[in-house]
Amino acid sequence: MSRYDKYEHLLIEFVEDRILQVTMHSPGRLNAAHAGMHRELANIWMDVDEDPDVDVAILTGSNGVFSAGGDLDLVKEMSEDFHVLTRVWKEARDLVYNVINCSKPVVSAMEGPAVGAGLAAGLLADVSIAAKDAKIIDGHTRLGVAAGDHAAIVWPLLCGMAKAKYHLLLCEKVTGEEAERMGLVSLTVDADEVQDKARSVARKLRDGSPTAIRWTKYALNNWLRMAGPTFDTSLALEFLGFTGPDIHEGRQAVVEKRRPQFRQDDQKPEQA
Repeated sequence: MSRYDKYEHLLIEFVEDRILQVTMHSPGRLNAAHAGMHRELANIWMDVDEDPDVDVAILTGSNGVFSAGGDLDLVKEMSEDFHVLTRVWKEARDLVYNVINCSKPVVSAMEGPAVGAGLAAGLLADVSIAAKDAKIIDGHTRLGVAAGDHAAIVWPLLCGMAKAKYHLLLCEKVTGEEAERMGLVSLTVDADEVQDKARSVARKLRDGSPTAIRWTKYALNNWLRMAGPTFDTSLALEFLGFTGPDIHEGRQAVVEKRRPQFRQDDQKPEQA
């Protein structure tokens, strides 16, 4: 029995010798991270780390879509059920730290929309490859919660504080081409070349010195570990937002495909 048999929402296969591909797959939902996928995205990196047959992992999405973000049903549950909220909070924390601490290099191959938990793993990958027309969006503030997830730990380091604030505060979309220019992703190629490029990079990593590559990753990721307290704060504030009033308007606005109207005339914003 394979250690990967327990995964139901991630398609997992060896695409080449010692190269494991992890594919987010939720048909009809554009690979949105519903409750089951969210849990599996947090756990898979521990299995990758411990598998002696894996040298490199590729993360991608099925049917030319990376991931359309968080599942709105899960968002609703989190805003109404404290036990669901705290469970998903732990999963979100584990997802970020498990990618960072996975000893094996991870390559992400991003096409179409890249949002939410999938984007967290995609941008934390050691080599991130995006289609030129990919649509990268961190939509937390539009949903009515702080940009927790992965943003505070990695965006300022990758693209600088000014760009990070602009895109995270305003939820401004970034194309793959713009993301490469900003330093948010490692490189971009045409959409029909993303998967081939990811495998080409994975082969080079597989054929290199395992200890040299893994130890270099470990050392470089100390930059992310040093940002751990910043990430923990952002994640706590994000999940605090799921208990407030704005999340309901934010979620409804997404459902109705309109801009949210957060502030009513009789509502004063709370100060941090």
